[in-house]
Amino acid sequence: MNANLLSLRGLTVRYPDSGVTALDGLDLDLARGETLALVGESGSGKSQVALAVMGLLPPQARVTGSVRFDGTELTTLPRPALDRIRGARIGLVFQEPMTALDPLFSIGHQIALPLRAHRGMGRRASRARARELLGLVGLRDAGSRLTAYPHELSGGERQRVMIAMALAGEPDLLIADEPTTALDVTVQAQILALLADLKARLGLALLFITHDLRLVRRIAGRTAVLRAGRLVEAGPTAELFRAPRAPETRDLLGAEPAGRKAPVPDTAPVVLEARGVSVAYPGRRLFLRAEAPRLAVAGIDLTLRAGQTLGIVGESGSGKSSLGRALIRLEPAAHGLVRFEDRDLTALDRAALRPLRRGFQPVFQDPMGSLSPRLTAGEIVAEGLRIHEPGLSAAGRDARAATAFAEVRLDPAWRHRFPHAFSGGQRQRIAIARALVLRPRLVVLDEPTSALDRTVQRDIVALLRDLQAAHGLAYLFISHDLAVVRALADTVLVLRHGREVERGPTAAVLERPREAYTRDLVTAADLDASRAGVSRPEP
Repeated sequence: MNANLLSLRGLTVRYPDSGVTALDGLDLDLARGETLALVGESGSGKSQVALAVMGLLPPQARVTGSVRFDGTELTTLPRPALDRIRGARIGLVFQEPMTALDPLFSIGHQIALPLRAHRGMGRRASRARARELLGLVGLRDAGSRLTAYPHELSGGERQRVMIAMALAGEPDLLIADEPTTALDVTVQAQILALLADLKARLGLALLFITHDLRLVRRIAGRTAVLRAGRLVEAGPTAELFRAPRAPETRDLLGAEPAGRKAPVPDTAPVVLEARGVSVAYPGRRLFLRAEAPRLAVAGIDLTLRAGQTLGIVGESGSGKSSLGRALIRLEPAAHGLVRFEDRDLTALDRAALRPLRRGFQPVFQDPMGSLSPRLTAGEIVAEGLRIHEPGLSAAGRDARAATAFAEVRLDPAWRHRFPHAFSGGQRQRIAIARALVLRPRLVVLDEPTSALDRTVQRDIVALLRDLQAAHGLAYLFISHDLAVVRALADTVLVLRHGREVERGPTAAVLERPREAYTRDLVTAADLDASRAGVSRPEP
């Protein structure tokens, strides 16, 4: 029996149309029952490895080299034979769950599909197992959520559904591509514990793709570092963290959003004021009964000044994103007073709101779901200029898009590519550029760094600070990453089940939390390790 469950030899992935070589002669082995972490900067080719193993690369990709799973060559395997392996013996957790889940089917139905296809379960047994899997991955009210649709879940909840689907077939190999990207720190710990338990019970091999090096230390026995599609270093995780050989590895280990934001004077003009903001989703009508309404946000007050950043934190499903959407009138189920500068937004209809929207721009959590695949990245960034600056020429819009690309640390020449040619982190930067190109007064950033590696997070935090200082921007910063919140926010609002738990200056809340719930979040985030650097010795 082959000791290696997965072996890559000379794996190369090229995109001739764009001239990109995503993987360049990669050799990699994964033993049975082993956990291998694959790390690297955004665009290093980590996700391309997952797609190549699963045979899910786009048609324009040109693949050479070998991918062998349990002795079987996958690159030349006929589609029916490959389908019998995918989902059964190899499970994959995608980085962006909203684009991977079918919006037309309930999550219970989608989890049941692999159970029926690969394990021969009937309707009742597959539904019971789907409920059990949702409970295992920490989804609250698992039984009632079986009938929910993807759009009714938060980003973190959707990610947990994806993990449940990947585990449904009890695979020999689980490829987890940023499986905790959208999850809060407490659920990250639960997911890592779940994966460790599955490994112990099933002898599961795990290819763990991530940009969060703190997670790597907790779960991986061996780590491989990629840069520009090439393997630059690999070895036992403890040894690699203790004495990294490659400069690229040292850069990754030393990258952490740092510094503190300068305080904003009390005399700064108020950009946003909210009073009693609530969001209540009506219950769906079921056969002979109706579900009770679900309160997502309960009576939140806040004031945000020019140049100020309010960090909103809490577990997945706590109401963070619902509050953000409510404050910029993107949530129909919202109630309460919202004033932007001197205008009462709650009194305005859609037509009256439209000219004001350039002043408050969102950056969504899931960049792939918000970027049109039919437009180039430059056209996407310049989209808002067509509406809000109709007198600007096509050349003028393109020039503004090029400038926005440079501001978010992307090569302006890349604006002619389509979204599929970018990594998850690069797509997030495109989404940020699209918001910033209109020079708004308020930006609602919903997990803007969740898909980014630490080196890029550091650059984005610095970029956001620079833009804020230059233009007096107000930020509403929604995140589960407390290290990034600490580096960027003036004040922090902690939510749980839609209600305020704690609020105050960032240092006070994160270093001296008053409430037990906040203390649990800070403990799970391991902020002491962030402050000291992830390469500290194991306790």
